[in-house]
Amino acid sequence: MDQFTRECPAIEPDFLLTGKKGVALLWRLRRRRGLPESITVDNGSEFVSKAMDAWAYRNDVKLHFIRPGKPVDNCFIESFNGRFRDECLNVNIFLSLADARSKLETWRLDYNEHRPHGSIGDITPTEFARRWTDQPDVEVPTF
Repeated sequence: MDQFTRECPAIEPDFLLTGKKGVALLWRLRRRRGLPESITVDNGSEFVSKAMDAWAYRNDVKLHFIRPGKPVDNCFIESFNGRFRDECLNVNIFLSLADARSKLETWRLDYNEHRPHGSIGDITPTEFARRWTDQPDVEVPTF
């Protein structure tokens, strides 16, 4: 989740999430959004992996780890996760991984493109990002 724009750039469900899969996702996002200065992460195995550490080092991206057992250190994602769980995960039945990917992507697009957020002036995250991107002299955080 982009803390600045409140956009959710991707949701990637899978049977197993590894550091290598996380790095692959970050490379795909880089093409669309550029690289972030930093990423706030929990201490999950996909984030403390050698693959993620090497990727961050090579790309000069700082990994900020929250304190173990302190999800309040990452309040933006915890708020997002609660909404995601209540509005998507708890109301859908997923018949396959492909079905899960389709339903989660539909929810993600709705979240980004159709739902205004009070914290960014009651506009959608996509519109907020577009307005900042349209200002040529403003440096925009990438995610």
